[in-house]
Amino acid sequence: MKIVFGCDPNAAALKEELIEMARELGHEVVDMGGDDPVYANTAIAVAEAVAGGKGDRGVLLCGTGLGMSIAANKVKGAYATLLTDVYSAQRAILSNDANIACMGAQTLGGKLAQELLKTWLGLRFDPGSSSAPKVARYHEYDEER
Repeated sequence: MKIVFGCDPNAAALKEELIEMARELGHEVVDMGGDDPVYANTAIAVAEAVAGGKGDRGVLLCGTGLGMSIAANKVKGAYATLLTDVYSAQRAILSNDANIACMGAQTLGGKLAQELLKTWLGLRFDPGSSSAPKVARYHEYDEER
């Protein structure tokens, strides 16, 4: 998969760790940077890249991951979610088909962030699952607006 990464200055070190791990797992990486202190600019850029097909999934990092998630979800076709634990990383894909993972550099340790990313990247959404009608509804809503 092609994974698009972005962060704010608070999360630059964690972004580098996760990029290295993604490459080791065999993924292609696009680094959209992390120098802009206005994290919404980076979140929107990554979300537009993923929604526009320039990447299969995105990863956004800031202090908590909250602001990145809010900003990314403003972009049509971006489905960003905050990963906090392994179960949420699993359900982000299996129940929600999230195409952008957000994490907090100040709320997660590096090892946990790596485990969350590895879990999230290792799963695929099943369009025949019981979650499919729920996911279809927010895709429909995106098309309606």
